[in-house]
Amino acid sequence: MSLTSFTAAISIGNLISRLPSGVSQGIIWGIMALGVYVTFRLLDIADLSVDGTFTTGAAVTVMLTLAGVPSWAATLAAIVAGLAAGCITGLLHTKLGIPAILAGILVQFALYTVNLRIMGMAANKSINPDQFRLVLTMRNVPVAILVGGVIALVVILLMYWYFGTEQGSAIRATGSSPQMSRALGINTGTMKIIGLALSNGLVALAGGLMAQYQGYSDINMGRGAIVIGLAAVIIGEGIFDAIFRKGANFIAKLAFVILGGILYYIIMIIILWLKLDPNDLKLFTALIVAIFLAVPYIKKMTGESFGKAGKLSLKWLKNKTQD
Repeated sequence: MSLTSFTAAISIGNLISRLPSGVSQGIIWGIMALGVYVTFRLLDIADLSVDGTFTTGAAVTVMLTLAGVPSWAATLAAIVAGLAAGCITGLLHTKLGIPAILAGILVQFALYTVNLRIMGMAANKSINPDQFRLVLTMRNVPVAILVGGVIALVVILLMYWYFGTEQGSAIRATGSSPQMSRALGINTGTMKIIGLALSNGLVALAGGLMAQYQGYSDINMGRGAIVIGLAAVIIGEGIFDAIFRKGANFIAKLAFVILGGILYYIIMIIILWLKLDPNDLKLFTALIVAIFLAVPYIKKMTGESFGKAGKLSLKWLKNKTQD
């Protein structure tokens, strides 16, 4: 590639033209990140089954749409499929005593075959937006942003309401202190099952929306979804903590998870705009997550170091004054 063509390829105008697509996909990944937030932050569980349920949501949505079911109904069916998969993860963990991370891996592993079966043993299935009326599509990015934004808002409001109810509060208490929750009479096993089901239901919803947006489902489309979800959660929390130093409402935290998804995808758009190798995207994702995870610890350690240095300085000055 010549210098002139390279300069044209990475022009600001070229970047700006790509941003709307990044925002629309970022909203969908933000919805997926809300599912990860439920297990990662509220339940304090690392659930790896989401890599499988993302694809399950996509596969169910595409196959039902191809069978003549309205896309909105197919999307709701995808949520139900995700809820079922999450329940299985929860049952393996709570009833059979399998560690949560291993239960998630087992369900993810099993869902590979299940998803293939759903798609008729085909690695991918496509849906033509010219033949089917889809909830959102990349053919019309502004509408996709609007529809995705409305769905994200509805999800946030429902989560805000639900986690303020008695059962929702019990789920949050289970994640904060399982021992204390059991002492208060909360069935922590049931709460974990419900939380894992809700998490995977949201992930499947995002998978169904993504399949409609890009026009196909693929057996590998959920690979690495957990890392992307974590990236969105960590980025959103990092910005949230920087803006609201004294804390804020729970609904604001949920909104910043969606923002984290949008910013993550914009970062990916910028990386591709700079003509970096697309095969390096997972490396950049891992670096982003590692950096945002490390920042609070570094700030804490730096603050403690400065605090110790200040105390030592005051002690030295005090000794000098006494001398």
